[in-house]
Amino acid sequence: MTASIAVIEIEHLSFAYGEVPVLEEVNLRVESGEFLGLVGPNAGGKSTLLKLILGLLHPQQGRIRVLGRTPKQARRHIGYVPQYPAFLREFPIRVLDVVLMGRLGLGGNRLQHLGTWRRHDRERAQQTLVDVEAGDLAQQPIGALSGGQLQRVLLARALVSEPEVLILDEPTANIDQRMEGEIFELLAKLNQRLTIVVVSHDIGFISSYVSRVACLNRTLLCHQTEAIDPHLINDLYGERVRMISHVH
Repeated sequence: MTASIAVIEIEHLSFAYGEVPVLEEVNLRVESGEFLGLVGPNAGGKSTLLKLILGLLHPQQGRIRVLGRTPKQARRHIGYVPQYPAFLREFPIRVLDVVLMGRLGLGGNRLQHLGTWRRHDRERAQQTLVDVEAGDLAQQPIGALSGGQLQRVLLARALVSEPEVLILDEPTANIDQRMEGEIFELLAKLNQRLTIVVVSHDIGFISSYVSRVACLNRTLLCHQTEAIDPHLINDLYGERVRMISHVH
């Protein structure tokens, strides 16, 4: 029997900001092809854990391997969708150009002059927009998009580099319930070829899509989705949490 391949391995990880502990003895193994949901309360350490996986922070104790390498070495093989875009919505840039940003640094790509992209890069960016069902938005200014449309564009920017792992931080935080369902249906399709880790506060909703839930509140525990119930949620968040039924 062939052992499964770990895409992300975290062992005995601890991290603190000054004297304030944020993560303590975190252990996590994400298998190839898995769709993992990462949940937990505010200030529970989710954003810090993502930064460590992306190589933006360095473990103070413990070890992280991504695709068998250090996070910094593996960074080009990770697609990342942040919770908040790192640019002003009013900036005069087209959707296609935003997606092309995801090609910077690949194969020596450099934007030497405005608009100087290889034909292959432009074709790849256009096809990726089609893949996320946003092909008709390519020439639209980024500021004209709705929240759901912008989320698809940010997803395309993460996917255009053809990553092996996709990490999303609260991808549906600022969109309505209908669009939330559409985004997760799209992620479910992408999961057929990508390992996905998604951060969310909505544990009841994502449990319909993910294969496993990692509950993080300084320390981390993993559960299969069928084990998610109100008692587990209350233990995780430290208070009574009202569950909402999502109907699709």
